[in-house]
Amino acid sequence: MYRRLFFASLSLLLLGACNAATDTGEPRAYQVEVVTDELRHPWSMAFLPNGDVLITEKAGRLRIFRDGELLPEPVSGLPPIHPTGQGGLLDLALHPDFETNRWLYFSYVANHEGDATTHVARGRYRDGKLSDVEVLFIAEPAGHTGRHFGSRLVFDKDSYLYITVGDRGNQPRAQDLSDHAGGTHRLHDDGRVPDNNPFVNHPDAKPSFYTYGNRNAQGMTMHPETGVIWQVEHGPRGGDELNIIEAGNNYGWPIITYGINYSGTQVGEGITHKEGMEQPVHYWDPSIAPSGLAVYTGNAFPDWQDNFFVGALAHEHLARLVIKDNKVVKEEKLLTERGERIRDVRQGPDGLLWILTDESDGSLLRLKPAK
Repeated sequence: MYRRLFFASLSLLLLGACNAATDTGEPRAYQVEVVTDELRHPWSMAFLPNGDVLITEKAGRLRIFRDGELLPEPVSGLPPIHPTGQGGLLDLALHPDFETNRWLYFSYVANHEGDATTHVARGRYRDGKLSDVEVLFIAEPAGHTGRHFGSRLVFDKDSYLYITVGDRGNQPRAQDLSDHAGGTHRLHDDGRVPDNNPFVNHPDAKPSFYTYGNRNAQGMTMHPETGVIWQVEHGPRGGDELNIIEAGNNYGWPIITYGINYSGTQVGEGITHKEGMEQPVHYWDPSIAPSGLAVYTGNAFPDWQDNFFVGALAHEHLARLVIKDNKVVKEEKLLTERGERIRDVRQGPDGLLWILTDESDGSLLRLKPAK
């Protein structure tokens, strides 16, 4: 209560020059606007054409932020959701033609024959209600664990839908193409498998696979200018990765990795390179536990143009990456003084960065240039 009153009374928190710097080393101050701090473990957000912001809460609520207020009533019409461990109501994505067809896509964890697994569904969203809900994808087989559901959703320029699924805490599953776990899947907007998917004619593979060997990707975005799909995935102790996602690639988990098991033992073959397996564009050691990924193209921060922003659940910060020729040449930690787990980051239609913190009193934040 005291925290909420404190932020409500301030509304805007001006961070000092020590918290950020330009690429030339000159200080830069920016403001953090606390849009709301009344969320419970939010996971994702989507910006609607009318100015509303939809926000998922892991427990299974889809909230509406409208005209400066978090509405008390959640969106109705969601299917049954099974919050367990890292799972619950997770990502959101609008159909590229949302204004016409009103299709809202969402990922969630549901009970499946007594176990839990990642589902992706869509429904027509109007006036706080979902209708015509249909399940498009179920990751099979389901599992007993509450870990590594993946669940990020992204549309590309051709309206293909990309879905991440984690290895469910069972490492070998990420190298098994007959098992949906541990990869990126690509579908048409209605759930059909594209004829040109890389493994569509492989007799032992799930045809929806686009990439495999991914441990647990919880950040994914399409670069708005190049159309390239980028992804961040969790490593174990060390070995978080930033990857460019390309058809048919094997990203190596768990055979190759820059991390080790939590027990301190080696993972897989204990190596970082192997023929036929992709190297990350960048990796983190120690782990930052990346979740959420955005490419900044707005005008509010001119020298952040084309920078990548990654939420960090561990070490509790927002990472700013400067990338040249597909290499990270600079990394800066923002928002460390807040001490909050950053679950998601998006560029809003206002050209500002919007951020969700994964806390029991989670916040929706907005980064603005200092006055």
